[in-house]
Amino acid sequence: MRKGLLTLAEAVKLLRKHYGPPAPPPSGDPFELILWENVAYLASPSRRREAFELLKSTVGTSPMAILAAGPGALERVTARGILKENFADKLRECAHLAVEDFGGDLRKVIRGSLSAAKKALRSFPGIGEPGAEKILLFTGRQALLAPESNGLRVLVRLGLLREETSYSKTYAASRRTAESLRAEPGVMQEAHLLLFEHGRTLCKRTAPRCEPCPLARGCAYVQRVQSFSSRHSPPPAGRSAGPRAKPEKRPRSVRG
Repeated sequence: MRKGLLTLAEAVKLLRKHYGPPAPPPSGDPFELILWENVAYLASPSRRREAFELLKSTVGTSPMAILAAGPGALERVTARGILKENFADKLRECAHLAVEDFGGDLRKVIRGSLSAAKKALRSFPGIGEPGAEKILLFTGRQALLAPESNGLRVLVRLGLLREETSYSKTYAASRRTAESLRAEPGVMQEAHLLLFEHGRTLCKRTAPRCEPCPLARGCAYVQRVQSFSSRHSPPPAGRSAGPRAKPEKRPRSVRG
């Protein structure tokens, strides 16, 4: 790490001061967290939370309740995002897998080994390795940072992580960066949420807002920008923007 750069713990502390305590997902149940990942595709956090609460109040979040619901009821929920028909089907598929493969209860599965738990979770639509690790984090079963693309970009720009040749390799490398934090689910949950919020609001892929950024004084990206500016030359485009996420699993079918 170059001189003057923030550690991950220091960055989290500054983000906590700037944003306040982050709001966790609306559930710590593994099946509900799978629904949370699928309930509103490409929706804002507030729209996704709205969709989940609507699902809970009008349909229910148990596998059997979802299987009993009609297409219209599920599409009214998934309409908070895009591809509402496709993602209504995905909710139903999630419920079917939960019943057929896990007896309707995933809690026993996530109490097994990390590899077995991830394999089980990855069998569901929309859940790749990052998503599986995030579910295990927010059920409190594993102390994993599991950064989403927004958070991963912040780590790269801070100089805490080198961007690799693929998103999956960069994500895998983030596990070592997380070792600087206490290996406790609550600590990792807060770091995950604060990094996500920072990448979503200030440390954006294009046109990052560095002036109001609470991390600017110890950020490798800002140092590079200032160095280039002092020589009257713009910083290079591309890799400095941080890693680009790939969808974990593409929709199996798109209607309309």
